[in-house]
Amino acid sequence: MAELLYRLGRASARRARTVLAAWLAVLVLAGAAFVAFGGSLASSFSIPGTPTAEVTERLQTALPEASGGSGTVVFVTEDGSAFTPEQEAEISDRLAAAEDVDGVETAVDPFATQAELADQRQQVEDGRTQIEAGRTQIEDGRTQLAAGQEQIDAARTQLDQGQTQLDAARAQAEAAGALDQAAPQLDAQQAELDAGRAELDAQAAALDKQVTALEDQSTTLEEQSAQLEASAPLLEMASEIRMVSEDGSAAVASVAFTEPNMSIEQQTKDDLVAVFTDDPVEGVQTDFSSDITQGVPQVFGVGEAIGLVVAAIVLVVMLGTLVGAGLPILTALIGVGIGALAAMSLSGVVEMSSVTPVLGLMLGLAVGIDYSLFIVNRHRRQLKQGDEVLESIALANGTSGNAVVFAGATVLIALLALNVTGIPFLGLMGTVGALCVAIAVLIAVTLTPALLSMIGTRILSRRERAALAGAAGAAPGETDTAADTASSGTTAPDGTKPVRPMSTLRAVGTALLAVVALGVIALPALDLRTNLPDGSSEAHDSTQYRAYSTIAEQFGEGTNGPLLVVADLPGEPTEAEALEYQVQVARSLFALDDVVAVAPIGTSADRTVAAFQVIPAEGPTSESTEALVHALRDVEAPDGKASLGVAGSASGNIDISDKLAQALPIYLAVVVGLSLVILVLVFRSVFVPVVATLGFILSYFAALGGVVAIYQWGWLSGVFGVETPGPILNFLPTILVGILFGLAMDYQLFLGSGMREAYAHGAPARVAITQGLRAGRSVVTAAAIIMISVFGGFVFSHSAMIRPIGFALAFGVLVDAFVVRMLLVPALMHLVGDKAWWLPRWLDRILPDVDVEGAALERRHPHHPDGDAGADDAGSATTDPGATEPEPARG
Repeated sequence: MAELLYRLGRASARRARTVLAAWLAVLVLAGAAFVAFGGSLASSFSIPGTPTAEVTERLQTALPEASGGSGTVVFVTEDGSAFTPEQEAEISDRLAAAEDVDGVETAVDPFATQAELADQRQQVEDGRTQIEAGRTQIEDGRTQLAAGQEQIDAARTQLDQGQTQLDAARAQAEAAGALDQAAPQLDAQQAELDAGRAELDAQAAALDKQVTALEDQSTTLEEQSAQLEASAPLLEMASEIRMVSEDGSAAVASVAFTEPNMSIEQQTKDDLVAVFTDDPVEGVQTDFSSDITQGVPQVFGVGEAIGLVVAAIVLVVMLGTLVGAGLPILTALIGVGIGALAAMSLSGVVEMSSVTPVLGLMLGLAVGIDYSLFIVNRHRRQLKQGDEVLESIALANGTSGNAVVFAGATVLIALLALNVTGIPFLGLMGTVGALCVAIAVLIAVTLTPALLSMIGTRILSRRERAALAGAAGAAPGETDTAADTASSGTTAPDGTKPVRPMSTLRAVGTALLAVVALGVIALPALDLRTNLPDGSSEAHDSTQYRAYSTIAEQFGEGTNGPLLVVADLPGEPTEAEALEYQVQVARSLFALDDVVAVAPIGTSADRTVAAFQVIPAEGPTSESTEALVHALRDVEAPDGKASLGVAGSASGNIDISDKLAQALPIYLAVVVGLSLVILVLVFRSVFVPVVATLGFILSYFAALGGVVAIYQWGWLSGVFGVETPGPILNFLPTILVGILFGLAMDYQLFLGSGMREAYAHGAPARVAITQGLRAGRSVVTAAAIIMISVFGGFVFSHSAMIRPIGFALAFGVLVDAFVVRMLLVPALMHLVGDKAWWLPRWLDRILPDVDVEGAALERRHPHHPDGDAGADDAGSATTDPGATEPEPARG
C-alpha cells in the first residue's frame, strides 16, 4: 500500500492541474446530481417492525384518512384579546386555501370545530331535557290511563251488581209464577246491562290501545335515551380537548397530509407555510409546529464559521504560513461538498432524515482537515531536512498518507458497521458518513499532493525557506546540523534532545487521576434518557418553540404530543355494537393515570377498527408520557373483545429509543472487537490494544456524561444555549460510538506507531513511549484542536438535533486526545514496560506486516538532500539523524 501511495502521490504532484480539475469536475457533477435527483429530507424518523409502525400500517389499510402525517398551525392575537369576527373569518379563509396545497388532505377550522363541539354538547343537554319531559308526559299519561281503567273497573262492578240483582229478581218472579208478566221489564233491564258491558268493553279496548301507544312511546324514548347516553360519555371524555382557548386569544388548527411524515415533500411544507406568511392576518401571529417547519438544518451559521476560523488559526500557528493553513481547509471543503451533495442526490430514492447529510458534512470536514494536515506536516518536515519537493510529496504520501488510509479505513468500518444494528435510518447515517470520510481520504492522497506541488516551497514560512537556503550553501556536516536543528529544535551537542522516561510515581498518579476524572465525568450517563427533541428544545425565538409553548400554556402540554390508539373490534359488529365497544374502550383508556382526554377519531367502513386520540397530561418527551404509552399497550380491553395498539409521533419516538437501546450493546461489542483486531494488527501487541480500547470506552461514557449534564440536567445551559433541558437525542449514543471510535483510533495510531517505531529501533520500552509521544503530540494536538473547533462550531447550530451531536463529538475528542491518548495510555504502558509490546509467537507469525508508518518505503526511497532527490533507487535510508537500522519487533 505504501508503495502504491508513493506512486500515486508522485503522479498527482506531476499532474497537479489535471488532478485539481478532475476533483472540481467531480464537485460540479455532484452538484448536478443533487439538482437532478435530490428529493426531500424528513424531520422525523421511523423503524420498520416497531409496534408503532405496525399500527400505522394497519391504519393505512383500515383508516387511510387517519394514517397520514400531521402538523399544527397556531394562531395568537398580538394584543392578547379574543379574536374578532373578522380575524376568525380571515383565518378560516387561509385554512380553506391551505387545503388546496398539493399534499395537504385537510386543514381543520378551529372556530367551526369548537362551535360544533359546543353544539354537540348542547344537543346532548337539550336531548336529555326533552327525554325527561317525554318521560314526565308518559308518566302523566299512565296516571290518566290508570284512572280511566279504575273508572271502567268501577262501572263493571256496578254492572255486575246490577246483573246480580236482575238475576235475583228473575228468580223471585219465576218462584212466584209471575215470570211471564215480569219478563218484558226484566229483558229490558238485561238489555241495558248488556249495552253497558259493550260500552265498557269498547272503552277498555280503547284504553288498551292508549296503553300500548304510551308504552311504544316509552320504548322509543328509552331507545333515544340509550343512544344519547351511549354517545354522551365520548363527548364527556373529550371535554378537555379544545381548538380555541377559553379566553379566545389562541387557536390551533390541525393539518393532515396525504403522506406519512417521512414522505412529506419539503415543497408541500413550504407552500403550506406560504399560505399564512405571504398574506398574514392583521393582528394575529401565526406559528408552526416542528412537523411543518423542520427541514434541512442550517449548515453554516455563526458557530460553524467560528469553528473554521479557529481551525485556520491553529493551522497558521502550526504551519507558519497562510498558504499552508489554507490548503487543508480547501481540500476539506471540496471533499465535504462532494460528499454532502452526492449523499443528498440520493434523497430522491431513499428516505433520508435532515440530520444525515449534516452529520456527514460535520465528520467529513473534521477528518478532511486532519488527514490533509498529517501529509502536509510530514512533507514540511522532509523539506526542512533538505528533500526535493516532488520526492518529498511522494514520500509523505507513502508514509503519512498510508497512515491516513489506514486511519480512514477504521472510521469507515466503524461507520458502515452501523448497518448491523438493523435500523435503516441509522445505517444510512453511517453510510453517508463513511462516504464523506472515504472522499476525504481520496482527496488527502491525491488532491493534497497536487496542491503541494503547485505551492512548492511556499508551504514553508519565509524564515524556514531562508534557513533551508542557508543550509544548502553550507558544508555537508553543517547541512546535517542545520537540518537537524530546523527539523527538531534540539540543543544537545549530538543534535538530539535527551529523552528521559516519566517516573513511575508520576505514571501511577497520572493513570489514577485520569481514570477517576473520567469516571466522575461519566457519572451523569447513568441517568441517560433518550428521545427525539420536540418544540420545547428549539431556540426560544423560533416559530417551533412559540407554537409549542402557546399550545402548552393555552391547551395543556399533552396537546403537543397526542397519542393515537387503535382498537380491533371483534367480529362484524352492528352500528350500535360498535358504538358500545367504542365507549367501553374509551372508558378503559380514560381510566389510566396521566390521561387528560380521549376522543374517538372514527371507525373503518366495516366497523372492525376504531381509532382514538389520547391526550396525555405532559409533553411528548416526558417520563409520564413514556410510561403512559407502555400502559396503553398493556391495558386489557373490556371482556377481551378488542385488541389495542398505540401510534403517533410520541409513541414512534419512544419505540425508536427502545430499539436503539437494544441495538447499542451489540454495536458497541462489534466496535470493541474491531478495535482489538485492528490495534493488534497495527501494534503487534496485546496490552496496547486492550488499554486503547478500554480508554475508548472511558472516553465514550465521559462524552455521554457531559451530554447528559448539559443537555438533560441543564448544567452550564446558558453557556451552550440549552434553553430547555430534556432527553438526549435517541440515536446520539449509537452514532457517537462509531464516530468517536474512529477518531480515537486515529490518535492512537499516530501516537502509538511512533512509540512502536522507537521501540523497534532499539529504544528501551519506557524511553520509546516518551519518544513516540514527543514525536506525535504536536500534530495530534493540532489535529484534535481542529476537530474540536469544527465539531464545537455545531454546538451553536440552529437545529436542536445537531447541537448535542456537535458537543458530544467535540467533548469526546477533547477527552480522548488529551486525557486518554496523551496521559492515560502512555502512563499505563510505562507501568508495564516491555510487556506492553508482548505478543504470542504463534500470533506474531500469522499476523501480516501492515507497515502503517511506511518504514519499508523509506528504506526503498531514501532521502537525498545533497544530490538528486528524485532518484528512486539509491543508498540506505536515513530518516532521522543518528537513526539505526530497525531491529526485529521484540516479543
